[in-house]
Amino acid sequence: MTRKLAIAGAAVVTVAAVSGGVAIAGSRGGEEPLTGSTLDRAADAALAHTKGGTVLEAEQGDGGSAYEVEVRLANGSTVEVNLDGQFRVVGSGADDESGQNENETENESEGADD
Repeated sequence: MTRKLAIAGAAVVTVAAVSGGVAIAGSRGGEEPLTGSTLDRAADAALAHTKGGTVLEAEQGDGGSAYEVEVRLANGSTVEVNLDGQFRVVGSGADDESGQNENETENESEGADD
């Protein structure tokens, strides 16, 4: 009987540990993919800003933006466009392989509707 309880207890601990790991891996702040109309609006705003291209990724923003959209331009370069909660561009920059922005620019509020 004690052995069965020990095995059951170990199984519960294992399931809890695995579940905790999945929850941590699935909630890496700012990397929640956009879906539905939010994805559509963010993609439209980013493509208008870059004057075309292909959306590679769109996710919840972090570090001052509500949304982040990664766009591949016709010349093959990649740009990350940062949007506020109203889908206005608040910054953009070349996106290198490490996911860090180079040459990031901040837009003035009156220039965000370009």
